[in-house]
Amino acid sequence: MQERSGILREGFLVKKKAPCAGGMHKKNRLGHVVHNWKTRWFVLLQDRLLYYKFAGGKKEASPKGTILLDCCTITCPCLEYENRPLVIKLKTKNNIEYFLDSCSREERDAWALDITGAIHAGNPVQLQQLHLKKNSFKLPSNISLNHVIDKMHDNSSGVKLTPNTEQGTMYKESFTGAALVDWLISNHFSATRLEATTLASVLMEENFIKPVGARSAEAMRNGDLAEQFLDDSTALYTFAESYKKKVSSKEELHLDILELTGTIVKQGFLIKQGHKRKNWKVRRFVLRADPAFLHYYDPTKEDNRPVGGFSLRGCLVSALEDNGVPTGVKGNVQGNLFKIITKNDIHYYMQASSKTERAHWIEAIKQLT
Repeated sequence: MQERSGILREGFLVKKKAPCAGGMHKKNRLGHVVHNWKTRWFVLLQDRLLYYKFAGGKKEASPKGTILLDCCTITCPCLEYENRPLVIKLKTKNNIEYFLDSCSREERDAWALDITGAIHAGNPVQLQQLHLKKNSFKLPSNISLNHVIDKMHDNSSGVKLTPNTEQGTMYKESFTGAALVDWLISNHFSATRLEATTLASVLMEENFIKPVGARSAEAMRNGDLAEQFLDDSTALYTFAESYKKKVSSKEELHLDILELTGTIVKQGFLIKQGHKRKNWKVRRFVLRADPAFLHYYDPTKEDNRPVGGFSLRGCLVSALEDNGVPTGVKGNVQGNLFKIITKNDIHYYMQASSKTERAHWIEAIKQLT
């Protein structure tokens, strides 16, 4: 591609655009403004962010849109969408807002860091200040823990309590360590993840919050104050006064819940061929171990429930040839394809973004079959 040498980062993100006041809006048949989430392939350049549409499993030649980064502001974490905790918000100098959703916290933070660097690339002094701020640590000495916890309890803007499972046990009202860190930063109680993690450790030390589950409890027992709280999407916590355990063993869980209790080994965007229409769509895949399952989600939907998945026990996984279209694959699709055959002889065809990513997925899946 023409811009290949200047690419800073590229990959799938799920986009939603909020036009500025008075701008042109896309409308449906009833005249209502339509703002849907769309999965797009994003390419970050030195001064702009391009996004492309995928059709038939291939990226279109021309970008669907361009976001000029000059005078843009970035918000990360952005917690404006309750069911999308991994969103970055970009606001242009014309006050157009773009919401970009990632498949993991690590991906979100990596995109945010690279976009921030591109925005401030023309101002070396400001860029240096950003790096100093990122690597510095200062917890406000006069911070009121009661004020923080009151805000956390707020029904509309506080930390959201959701059902989470760990090792077969469900905790009805809990939140992850990463979710609390995001919330503390978003509400300006902390400037960096290090500050937020330490503040959360203080809240736990003062018995405002408590660990739920083996991972968070073990960290509290073994770490010093700065390491007691885990900035992690699998470590669970809850408010100290509202701790409740819903179930006590895996046998009391339904099978569909059991499928989602395994440890997340790998997650990311892949393009999947449908079983009925044979069309290709971008899906967010999550690979779990103990039990070994591969689930896929529609990243354009608000809820966080898988739209499909299967057990990896007895599965076969293999790469497909990149020359020509293999048997069973429909459409003009080439490159980075692999196939999974379940023990019930159901064939799944997927396309990764690169040969390296395909190899990583195949190796991770093989270890669980």
